[in-house]
Amino acid sequence: MLDMDFGTYPYVTSSSTTIGGVCTGLGLPPQSVETTIAIVKAYTTRVGAGPFPTYLPCEIGDRLQEVGHEWGATTGRRRKCGWLDLNVVNYANKLNGFSSINITKLDVLSGIDTLRVATHYELNGKKLDGSMPADVNELAKCTPVYVDLPGWSEDITKCTTFESLPLNAQNYLRFIEEQTQVPVSWVGTGPAREEMFNMM
Repeated sequence: MLDMDFGTYPYVTSSSTTIGGVCTGLGLPPQSVETTIAIVKAYTTRVGAGPFPTYLPCEIGDRLQEVGHEWGATTGRRRKCGWLDLNVVNYANKLNGFSSINITKLDVLSGIDTLRVATHYELNGKKLDGSMPADVNELAKCTPVYVDLPGWSEDITKCTTFESLPLNAQNYLRFIEEQTQVPVSWVGTGPAREEMFNMM
């Protein structure tokens, strides 16, 4: 959503964040790109201003920020946190054509009884499924439509396989795959380099 062409202008970065930006930024031909892997947090974050439909200005949002150490890498600003927004993920998939998804920070969700996932938006009675309105003012009017999923309380930082995750964590990942029609290839279960495993 920070892409200067397809993001929430004017609340964007100064470059292309799509797979096309790899070609223009590095001077590579499109044929050089063999695989496109999406890096998606298990929840959604945003730094600074701009519409954020799944934003949680409450205790759960504060908890995600603190447990996930959500501070802007460059600015040091506190990141806003919200429920996972699959409408954004599906929109990004339309622009980039994901081969698979790498889910990071799944461990940050541990201990939350009920997890909400936005599957799409509604705007003026119309369903937006994997699409965005033309401007930020319209996006600010969008209502996210949620599905509630049971959470888990177990510490998952030592999990090294899909099968070793709690059942509800497995179901959370499967729900993402089902809603995006893209396989999850990697799962991050902690901040350390080795706290990530391959699902494929």
